[in-house]
Amino acid sequence: MLRHLTAEALGTGILMAVVVGSTLMGTRMTDDPAMGLLVTSLCAGLALFVTITVFGPVSGGHLNPAVTLAFWLRGEIPLPAALGFVLAQVLGAGLGLALAHVMFDLPVVQVATTVRNLPSLWLSEVIATAGLILVILGGLAANGPVPALVGAYITAGYWFTSSMSFANPAMTLARILTDSATGLRAADLPAYLVAQFAGAILGLALGSWLFAKEKPPGLADGG
Repeated sequence: MLRHLTAEALGTGILMAVVVGSTLMGTRMTDDPAMGLLVTSLCAGLALFVTITVFGPVSGGHLNPAVTLAFWLRGEIPLPAALGFVLAQVLGAGLGLALAHVMFDLPVVQVATTVRNLPSLWLSEVIATAGLILVILGGLAANGPVPALVGAYITAGYWFTSSMSFANPAMTLARILTDSATGLRAADLPAYLVAQFAGAILGLALGSWLFAKEKPPGLADGG
């Protein structure tokens, strides 16, 4: 279990450091918002591919409380382990954010002031998180390359959702501690978390039905 928890903390921390660090580097190197978003989205997608591939054999590579919730509801992880995973993910995200700040000569902890309180943003988080769970379940059902699928989906999510697809409650919680472009005002945090967990449940319900194991149509009668 210690190895599992360490893998979850390390993986989530790396993801957080990549997202915050690439955002800070992008804003320092260009005044073009689109170019900055392109940099961050590509870095996040690549980091997801790497971290899920590397830590997946150890802990399953959840790196996200919404994913852990889905697998707990599926009965694939016991509650004590799930709670441990979530705690490790939250701590890892906080440490990853602090490390990114240190690397860019910023205070270790800041107070986020970015306001994100529009219903359209909450809807985006529901869709982003539901889609993430759906991609994972679909990838598993098809024996596909889940790390690559998740990385590609989140890269796209930065662009097709107005919230830029946070889709990770642990990393969302850590964002209240940075006043960079990735920050989230503490007052707006509860709505984001509710939207993400609701999206996880929605994605699980849809994925469990859609990818249920059954005989392919037409095989029984030779059609």
